[in-house]
Amino acid sequence: MATLKRCAPETVQAQPVVEVVLALGSNYQADKYLPLARQRLAALGEVRLSTAFQNPDFTATLEQPKPDYTNQCVHLALTTPVSLQQLQQTFRALEGDCNRCRQTEPNQVRQVTMDIDILMIKLANIENSLSKKSTSKLMPNWIVMANRYPFKAHEEAGVRELAASIN
Repeated sequence: MATLKRCAPETVQAQPVVEVVLALGSNYQADKYLPLARQRLAALGEVRLSTAFQNPDFTATLEQPKPDYTNQCVHLALTTPVSLQQLQQTFRALEGDCNRCRQTEPNQVRQVTMDIDILMIKLANIENSLSKKSTSKLMPNWIVMANRYPFKAHEEAGVRELAASIN
């Protein structure tokens, strides 16, 4: 993973993306919202899924326990190239469709119905400084979103699992 090219999302906002690796997470009614999110993502292109993992909330403490998350990585090969900015808007709207509530009262346990994070992107084949060949043998031509790296353990496991089916 360390050999993958990293890039700040804001530097590629307008670039056309053809494939994306996402991290999905839910700590509230995951059995309802993960299938809904996967169904909506499938409408955008071909979907491959990693194993779903149940993980404790890393911000939980003994004084403030929090519900576990169900996490899953998704590889989405888009039917039509879309800018990263458009993808971010689409995923935020999908979170809203899953009743995501971003506002919480202080000291209230946050119920996250759906969280969608972009881990990696593959740009359309256009010649620019970002489309140069990657040295990674794991997932050549992929760009890691620098704000998401290093990946959490479940994200890295999901990306590795998907990499085996992508290449």
